[in-house]
Amino acid sequence: MDNTRDSSPETTHFGFRTVPAEEKVSMVNAVFDSVASRYDLMNDLMSGGIHRLWKARFIDWIDPRPGMLLLDVAGGTGDIAFRFLDRQAAKAAKLAGADGSPEVGALGGVTICDLNAGMLEVGRNRAIDQGRVAGLEWVCGDAEALPFPDRSFDVYTIAFGLRNVTRIDAALKEAHRVLKPGGRFMCLEFSRVVLPVLRELYDRYSFAVLPRMGRIVAGDGDAYQYLVESIRRFPPQEELSRRIAAAGLSQAKHRNLSGGIAAMHSAWRT
Repeated sequence: MDNTRDSSPETTHFGFRTVPAEEKVSMVNAVFDSVASRYDLMNDLMSGGIHRLWKARFIDWIDPRPGMLLLDVAGGTGDIAFRFLDRQAAKAAKLAGADGSPEVGALGGVTICDLNAGMLEVGRNRAIDQGRVAGLEWVCGDAEALPFPDRSFDVYTIAFGLRNVTRIDAALKEAHRVLKPGGRFMCLEFSRVVLPVLRELYDRYSFAVLPRMGRIVAGDGDAYQYLVESIRRFPPQEELSRRIAAAGLSQAKHRNLSGGIAAMHSAWRT
């Protein structure tokens, strides 16, 4: 019997390339260091503004309520966090009456956790520019080893970030760990297009246009080539739902957006 251990280093994908797993974090960080200052502008250009409609649908499905505590992972620019707080405040004001002005403590709060310090800086600056001070906490941390106690949050969101994680299953288990019993997991991510004609058009647009657009607008075509390739390597909807369930989360389901260009995933911690 051969008891020799396999000493081969763990590998993963970085776009279409195979790389040592330990190197992916720094490679992804380099991508977002490059595009952080123009990340939101590029999202608008890449999607024709449709990503804003997707995020609105995402918040609709979450249905934020007063008192909820949200952890937004890979949420450096604050887009999901700000939308969550706005919807939460509107719901609280409605419950308090037309002249009600509920305190921040009654609203809950949001913790934004991102591995990239540059993205967090962009988010903080946006918050300051918009007069957002209360109810936000900014933390530099890894989705695979979140720096938070067990059972801390009512809602966990990750929007367009899960495909950049080295070990997706480890991140899903961390989501389960930090959610309170009865807490909700929500993921918004580019996914597998389900309409054949749209898939062909989307592939042509993605590979021919987006890297060129990234080079012109963000000054880094390679970064957007990686983003395009990372979408193609991400698990399709049904597979991701199975992996969410395997992490211990229940009632995993998904809803396609724009024919599957993106998809929302929902599950619960029991």
